[in-house]
Amino acid sequence: MPPMIRIQNLRKEYRDLVAVKNLNLELEPGDIFGFIGPNGAGKTTTIKMLATLLTPTYGTAYIDGVDVVRYPEAVRSIVGYMPDFFGVYDDIKVWEYLDFFAAAYRIPRAKRAQIIDDVLTLTDLNVKKEAYVESLSRGMKQRLCLAKTLVHDPKVLLLDEPASGLDPRARIEIKELLKELRSMGKTIIVSSHILPELADFCNKIGIIEKGELIISGDVNEIIRQVSGHHTLEIRILDENTPEPSQLSIETLASQTPQEGGVAVKTSAEMERAIALLRSQPGVDEVKRSDGKLLAHYVGEPNQEWRILKALIENDIRVLSFGTQATDLEDIFMRVTKGIVS
Repeated sequence: MPPMIRIQNLRKEYRDLVAVKNLNLELEPGDIFGFIGPNGAGKTTTIKMLATLLTPTYGTAYIDGVDVVRYPEAVRSIVGYMPDFFGVYDDIKVWEYLDFFAAAYRIPRAKRAQIIDDVLTLTDLNVKKEAYVESLSRGMKQRLCLAKTLVHDPKVLLLDEPASGLDPRARIEIKELLKELRSMGKTIIVSSHILPELADFCNKIGIIEKGELIISGDVNEIIRQVSGHHTLEIRILDENTPEPSQLSIETLASQTPQEGGVAVKTSAEMERAIALLRSQPGVDEVKRSDGKLLAHYVGEPNQEWRILKALIENDIRVLSFGTQATDLEDIFMRVTKGIVS
């Protein structure tokens, strides 16, 4: 299938300032692309050019095969744009707000009521249909703004900081809603500073700094490229070691090593497991954290099973064995320099 979004040498200049530098990117239908970067990096400028709200200095982009520079009106019918601010809508009800945008997209009046009910159901705002917009919480306003973005059933969603300023519950609700939209086949570009949450639902990411796309691609592939390794997380049955809450003040002072600021006794079983892990090919560091063993693995890909096999063959009672997820924040800090335009 041809790419749903194809960006070619996209550039935006403001006199002496280059906001976006020759950006190139391709996204397939159904991709969710996490657009990561500090304030002033060029995320919003890029999204506005894709939404046809800004004209590129040169270069172009194609959305579902349509040139955003030559045919902006056609692009607007297949794109839903959610800005990073809600705007002011006084004395207007939720359904009226959605009806206004449905009319702007030339949706026939006879179809609007059903479409409004559908997007309110999708965004879980049915009970607020008759409420005034200004009475909504910030989280509900964000969901309403997303509902507005969906009234014309666009193939592509351009979401600029949709979770900005939301409390934890509202962020989770937005995240679940984006997962639902992905299951519906939407192609989504979402910019955000909340990096760990992007990893939960984005299959691709791109990191932009000073207008330049530093790295982009599949999330797992980028993690492999940047990290070059990963951490094995192993939990073993260690009945001889008491929980920290069970330790008396007197015993705490005499026990080592330190774990999370609390002294914890290392049993013979745990010491044996640590020594065995350190002897394994591909493991160059082992440490204990929160009752687990973290083994830094730099060996051949897909050979981690040999570590588990060695533990079992040496009668180490393994309760769980897996790969620790790499934090996108760590990736971001490694590839950026803290520079803005």
